[in-house]
Amino acid sequence: MDVKTTYEASPRAGPSLFRGGPFYRAQLTTGLVKEGEWNHAKRVIIAVAVAWVPLVLLTAIFNRAGLVSLLTSYRVYSRLFIAVPVLLIGQTIMESRFRMVVQAIIDAHLLGDADLERMNKILASLIRLRDSFIPEAMVLVLLVAHTITAFRSQLDVVPWLSYGAPPDIHLTAAGWYAIVVSATIFQFLLGLSLWKWLLWTIFAFQLSRLDLKLIATHPDGNGGLGFLGLTPIAFTPISFAVATVIGATWRQEILAHGAKLTSFRLDAIVFAILVALIALGPLVFFTPRLLELRRQGIVDYGALGQIQSDDFHEKWIRLRAGHEAEFLAAPESSSLADYGSKYSNIVKLKPLPADQGGLVALAISIVLPMLPVVLAVIPLLVVLQDLLKAMR
Repeated sequence: MDVKTTYEASPRAGPSLFRGGPFYRAQLTTGLVKEGEWNHAKRVIIAVAVAWVPLVLLTAIFNRAGLVSLLTSYRVYSRLFIAVPVLLIGQTIMESRFRMVVQAIIDAHLLGDADLERMNKILASLIRLRDSFIPEAMVLVLLVAHTITAFRSQLDVVPWLSYGAPPDIHLTAAGWYAIVVSATIFQFLLGLSLWKWLLWTIFAFQLSRLDLKLIATHPDGNGGLGFLGLTPIAFTPISFAVATVIGATWRQEILAHGAKLTSFRLDAIVFAILVALIALGPLVFFTPRLLELRRQGIVDYGALGQIQSDDFHEKWIRLRAGHEAEFLAAPESSSLADYGSKYSNIVKLKPLPADQGGLVALAISIVLPMLPVVLAVIPLLVVLQDLLKAMR
């Protein structure tokens, strides 16, 4: 596969780490997706219908007393109506960010011909890995193993889901469907998204080992790699979906079992750290190169600055007598100012190409789904009243 040829034929298309694999091919065969179109509305409607409608029907037929608990379950809605759609639609964000990175590398000529060919080979190998059935089969195997070994320990006595008392809890018909089908849909989409993020991580690692033409004075403050700072945004659908499901569980613990909000403090910190490590991890691969670039830039430009400053001092400080009127028009003044700007860029060069907007988006994807947890302890009316008081 010649990735460069693909780009030349379709400049803004490029390779995709999402448009491939058994699951994608199955959607393509059934018409859920088309070449160049994700058809999000159709996919979301079908996924939610398959995951939720049978729960309602099974509960209405076999366990009518539990119907209200199902229709008012925030945990069900958060998983099926929020997390599943977010993961499906989020595939577009991940795909567009990856294509943007590859296109930026080509447009900026960050690689010579030999290394560009190496990148093409890396992409070709990742696309073959993407299309293999083994990774997605492993995701399914892990899901089945997790369901078999851990689902009973995670059950809660909810009228629509189960009956009995711990440890003798039995699933209702809807409960079995929720465990076998509904939860699997969410977990598989999550596993698939993490798998595709792993492909991006592998690409980032291998890219960092190529001979990138980095410039210490580049105005983006990352040697020319500033565009990589936009990639953590691609992880926000995953972090948002996971935070939504976790937050729903914590909310249930507070409302149903009287748990304290502070009891989840450590878990929340660990979750935030894990999200940061996974989302920003691929960028860390470039840190050694950027640190070396900054160090070498300070040495090289420092020597140049010494020569330029010495000449300036000699001409306009020691020998300026009688030439003061010429100073403002002298080319040395502007060149020294330009040099100072370039050197300042080197000193401010950041070893991690992280964009502030991307970090904010990542933080919002964690914090926003946790608001219902807080509202389980502090009613919304109280929060609004406090806000109104603060504005007085």
